[in-house]
Parts: sequence; C-alpha cells; structure tokens
Amino acid sequence: MNRVMIHIPLKIYRVVLAHLLPSRLRNEEAGFMYVRPTSGKDGNSFEFVDWDLIPPHGFLVRSRYNFELTDESRARVIKRAHDLGASLVEMHSHSGSFPAAFSHSDLIGFAEFVPHVWWRLQGKPYFAVVVARKSFDGLAWLVGPDTPQRLDGIVVGENIFVPTKLSPLRYNAYGQ
Repeated sequence: MNRVMIHIPLKIYRVVLAHLLPSRLRNEEAGFMYVRPTSGKDGNSFEFVDWDLIPPHGFLVRSRYNFELTDESRARVIKRAHDLGASLVEMHSHSGSFPAAFSHSDLIGFAEFVPHVWWRLQGKPYFAVVVARKSFDGLAWLVGPDTPQRLDGIVVGENIFVPTKLSPLRYNAYGQ
C-alpha cells in the first residue's frame, strides 16, 4: 500500500504551527495549505505550494471546540486551489493536552465539505490535518469524497512526523 505523505519546508512548517498554535490558544485556528502531487519514492507524495491562514473575520462561528468558515472563506480557498491547480489541505488546531484526533463536529463537517470540494476541484485529493500541542492527526481523500484514508506522515526537511491515527475512517451523523 502506498504511503500518503505531505512535504512542507521547515520555514513554512514553523509559520503554520505559529498560526495554528499561538501561545494563548483561545479558539480553534484554521488555515489551508495548497499542495501538488510529486513523484516520490514514498508513494502518494504531495508538495507544499502555498498557504493561507483564516483571519478572525473568515469564521462564521469559532470557539475552543469548533468552527465554521464563512461562505466567502470557503469560496476563496477553493478558487485559490483551482487557480494553482492544487489540492487543499485543511488544517486546524485543538486546544487541551489530549492527543490530536478529529472531533465529532469535524467528522460531520467533512461529510458536507469534502464532496463539495471534490466536485469543485474536479476530483483532486483533499486532506485534513488537526494539530494539538504535542501531536497531529490527518486524513486524505485520494480516490473519492467518501473514502478517507489515513495520512501517513508530514515530512519537514529530513524529519517525518507521524500522526496519532486516532480518528475514525468511517463516520455518520451519530459519530460512528
């Protein structure tokens, strides 16, 4: 089975983490990375192209436990991905000391948003990454909007960071 990896330059990785995990994390933070496939020896590799943070006015709702983007924010990141010929990597933070895993509301949001993005970007893969202070987890939709698989790692320079793999691959409105 091919491993699914995202390659991010160290400088960008630091900027992304500084945005997602500020020293005083009051609410979930979010941003989108744009990536393109690259031929790599580790299977399904995707390389960083660009990054957009979501500013405070880009959220319709935001708290310590969930968020919802404005229609304008969603449209902007999808258009940017289209213009770049890139896939989207949704990235957001969770507070607390627990290992990273997608929440019930995250999983329900994927059921709505991933098929929309998949259609708008004409079948380009979609990724989601959730970060906590000491860990992250990730999912990838490579073959269809209803078939997530685990992200195997994020490559930063010579380092490979491995996700917790605590998030379920199958979910429904009841979180199962």
